[in-house]
Amino acid sequence: MERLYIFLLLAFLLMQPCILQLSQSSNNFTDQSALIAFKSQITFSPNDSIFAGGNWSTTTNFCEWFGVSCSRRRQRVTALDLSYVGLHGTISPHIANLSFLVSLDLKNNSFSGFLPHEISHLHRLRKLSLKNNLLEGSIPPTIHNCLKLEILYLSYNSFSGGIPKELGMLPKLRDLDLNGIGLSGTIPLFLSNMSLLQILSLEDNSLTGPLPPVIFNLSSLTIIAITENHFSGTLPMNLCTQCPNLQGLYITTNEFSGKLTSQFNNCTELSLLSLSYNKFGGSIPKGFGSLEKLEVLYLGGNNLTGNIPPIISNLSMLQEFGIESNNVKGGIPSDLWRLQNLKILRLAANDLTGTIPQNIFNITSLEDLELGLNKISGHIPSYLSKFSSLFIVDFSTNFLSGHIPKNLGNLKNLKWLSLSANQLTAEPGHQEHSFLLSLTNCRFLEALDLSINHLNITIPDAIGNFSLSLKFFDASENQIKGQIPMGIGSLKNLYTLDLSGNSLTGNIPSTLGGLERLQRLFLDENLIEGSIPEQLCQLKNLGELLLSINSLSRSIPNCIGNLSLLQKFNMSYNALTSSIPLNLWSLQNLLFLDLSSNFLSGSLSPSMTKLRTIVVMDLSCNQITGNIPSIIGAFESLSYLNMSKNSFQGNIPQSFGQLRGMERLDLSNNNLSGAIPKSLETLPYLKYLNLSFNKLSGEIPSTGPFANFTAESFLGNEALCGNPIFGVPPCTSPTSLGSRVKQVLLKYIVPVIASIIIFAALVIMRRRHPQCNMQIPGLPITLPTMDHRMISYQELSRGTNNFCESNLLGTGALNKDATQTKTLGTLGYIAPEYGSEGRVSTKGDIYSYGIILLEIITRKKPTDEMFVGELAMRQWIASLPDRMEVVDDGLLRIEDGRDVTGMQTILLSILELGLRCSEESPDERPDIKDVVTKVNKIKLALHGNISRGV
Repeated sequence: MERLYIFLLLAFLLMQPCILQLSQSSNNFTDQSALIAFKSQITFSPNDSIFAGGNWSTTTNFCEWFGVSCSRRRQRVTALDLSYVGLHGTISPHIANLSFLVSLDLKNNSFSGFLPHEISHLHRLRKLSLKNNLLEGSIPPTIHNCLKLEILYLSYNSFSGGIPKELGMLPKLRDLDLNGIGLSGTIPLFLSNMSLLQILSLEDNSLTGPLPPVIFNLSSLTIIAITENHFSGTLPMNLCTQCPNLQGLYITTNEFSGKLTSQFNNCTELSLLSLSYNKFGGSIPKGFGSLEKLEVLYLGGNNLTGNIPPIISNLSMLQEFGIESNNVKGGIPSDLWRLQNLKILRLAANDLTGTIPQNIFNITSLEDLELGLNKISGHIPSYLSKFSSLFIVDFSTNFLSGHIPKNLGNLKNLKWLSLSANQLTAEPGHQEHSFLLSLTNCRFLEALDLSINHLNITIPDAIGNFSLSLKFFDASENQIKGQIPMGIGSLKNLYTLDLSGNSLTGNIPSTLGGLERLQRLFLDENLIEGSIPEQLCQLKNLGELLLSINSLSRSIPNCIGNLSLLQKFNMSYNALTSSIPLNLWSLQNLLFLDLSSNFLSGSLSPSMTKLRTIVVMDLSCNQITGNIPSIIGAFESLSYLNMSKNSFQGNIPQSFGQLRGMERLDLSNNNLSGAIPKSLETLPYLKYLNLSFNKLSGEIPSTGPFANFTAESFLGNEALCGNPIFGVPPCTSPTSLGSRVKQVLLKYIVPVIASIIIFAALVIMRRRHPQCNMQIPGLPITLPTMDHRMISYQELSRGTNNFCESNLLGTGALNKDATQTKTLGTLGYIAPEYGSEGRVSTKGDIYSYGIILLEIITRKKPTDEMFVGELAMRQWIASLPDRMEVVDDGLLRIEDGRDVTGMQTILLSILELGLRCSEESPDERPDIKDVVTKVNKIKLALHGNISRGV
């Protein structure tokens, strides 16, 4: 037995390495499978070498794969780092099978989907970094099972919900970064259980409520960063008593309030303090002067008052100091020169007075000097040019005077220079030595703002030598004279060019078309003349073009429609002529259009369908004619419309009742007629209405916004009636309505029907009596009659087939009024279009007659100015959903302005017949028999209306 025992023991010892090797092989296969499963969820990799060849392939050892680190002895995966490689896909839950994983770093990729809850199985995990991805959903609360987790970076994903209280169960967590992941709610009290927490970063979320005081009981905390949230309340008085190691406090852009008193007296380790853009009040505490390690102090955007305490100059390590946008008064302390490490000094937007202390320019380390929006006076010192490190200088909106130093070009690193809204002048002398040319030496200059001063200079052609990095140039309101130099076209990277409010003359240089990145061009309020150069149409990125208040003439270029990104276009107060180009109405991004006070003529195109986003449109004080297009009623964003002082005619479109955002509407001083649409009563925001000096008639609406209007809105419209507060007589009862309608029917509609009957009868008689032939004197028409006698009106209205045998008076006209004579005359040129056998030809025939019907009903001609390009009269009528909008107002209006609704069916029938007869394809036009049938129906309807007096 003893020998057997010894044998078994020896066998076990010999087999142990095999057992261990078998176990290790099994574990290695698990890790390899987990990595392969992780790879299978990756849908895109910009760097093919990561997964190319044998890399991340079963043909090679996975411990040698890119981004994979393994333990030496067991060859288990301990770290996976695929950060900054641009991967797309989802995180496989099989990642949880890497049971020895200590660090997982996938930051700066494009992983999407949910964070798998299986990740909580990684009990050895110490670092989890997933920031800057596209992960969504909530943070898995089971993550608290990763009890060894020390670093958790989840910032800048698309998570939702609040901070899981389970995070407070991570006892070893040192660094928590949840910035910019869409968190809401409050900070859970359980976070105070993380006794080892050093960095708490919750910036750029939607967290609310007060900051829990227990957070400041975490003595290990060194950084608290909660900027860009909605936290409120006050800061605890003993802020650093329980938190003595605090080095950085970032609470910018919240809603904290109260006074800053002694909260920070014990914060001796504090080096970074940012309290900007809250609601703190009171004066700047003198206690800040004792924070000897302070390097950054930002207090801007609060309600701080008082002076800048001179004790601030004791902060010898201070590098950045900002108190902008407060109510701080007094002068700039001269002792600030002692801050020899200062790089950023922001004192703008306060109530500071006095001059700029001379010794402040001894701070040679200064890079950013912002003193704008104060009441600082004096001169700009010439020794400013000694600050070789300066890249931002803002002295705007002060009371600075004197010359702009010519040696500013010595600021070799200058990127931003703003001297606007002062009383500065240019030093007299030759242009070759001006400050403007000196600044061309600043090769990094991106923004130059000289606006609202008294420069009184001309712009040298050498301005084209400015750095190609220049993006913003504003010299508006400076009494600049002369012409715009051609060299300005060399500033290829310019985004904004503002020369408005000067005394510039000459033409707009064509070289401006070379500023291919230009987004804003402001040349308004000058003395510029000539035409608008077509080269401006090359500015494909232009969003704002302001050329108003000049002496520009001729027409707006047709190519203006090429500026597809244009949002603001102002050409008012010039001498522009001709009609508005059709391409202008294709600018679908246009928000603001002002063409007022020119000499523009023609009519508005009804095809202005793309202006759906326009907010302001001013066409006043021109010579525009025709009807107001009803399509304007579809511009839902329109809030200001001024079409006054033109020659518009016709009705106010009913569609204007759809302008739900309209606030100001001015249609005064035109030739508009008809009734004021009652649909305007539904406009909820209409505050101003001017319809004065037109030919409007009927009752003025009285409800909705009309309850707030006065008589001034309706002056000069003699046929209006309604409430006496509008300065008009009361509306009369419609007792005599029937007789008035009869007059309208006889004057306008009967001649139309008569012309239809004439045409039909001519063709019918031609077929039945080919021998009947007659010539009416004065008309180029051959009528099928037997002798030369006049056709009576009664015979025509009866539609008789033997009228060629009636009596003729020899005048070549109907024995009715002049309107009927004109109607017959217009029909005259149709007759030659018919064949010898009574059949309609394929050339003019029914088509010509259809066009005449459309002319009679609309009182327009195909040759009118509004019908240009592809827009013909027939297409215009056919495109409108409400055909009654094209009917001439005289056919609808009676003396008291009431609509004759009974005639609408008749008029629409005539319009429909005209459209059918004028179809483009002859095969689609009706036969003459069909026309006669339709005519008889119209005639019966007409007689019925006359007999009823409707």
